[in-house]
Amino acid sequence: MRTNVALWWILAGFFALVGITYTIWSLIWYGNLEWVGTVALFFTALMGALIAFYTGAVRRAQGGELPEDTLTADIDDGDPEIGEFSPWSWWPIVLAFSAAVAMIGLSVGAWMVPIGLGIFLVAIVGWVYEYYRGYFAR
Repeated sequence: MRTNVALWWILAGFFALVGITYTIWSLIWYGNLEWVGTVALFFTALMGALIAFYTGAVRRAQGGELPEDTLTADIDDGDPEIGEFSPWSWWPIVLAFSAAVAMIGLSVGAWMVPIGLGIFLVAIVGWVYEYYRGYFAR
């Protein structure tokens, strides 16, 4: 994590330096300030500094190194419990189809949006209750 913090500070400094260089270059070369590139480069430096500050604060708050940072760590040390997933479930595909129908309805015709919302309700209920009925009931 210490390396991540250092890399983000380096990136923030790099983009600040490039922003200053770009601003001076546009003033000398064109005679006026080119706002889009200047603002974009300084905001990129600001975002890099924001991420660097956040990762540094998280590192200080957790009081130690991550398993990825220690050379003696095993792969299982950084493997959290993610949850239970159904690899055989078809409901996520139906849910994605409902979102696609609703989005197409926003661009093609508003009459398709309620159809997409109806399919969404069926898909979300089916996905939530798939362990309560049928072959995989508990």
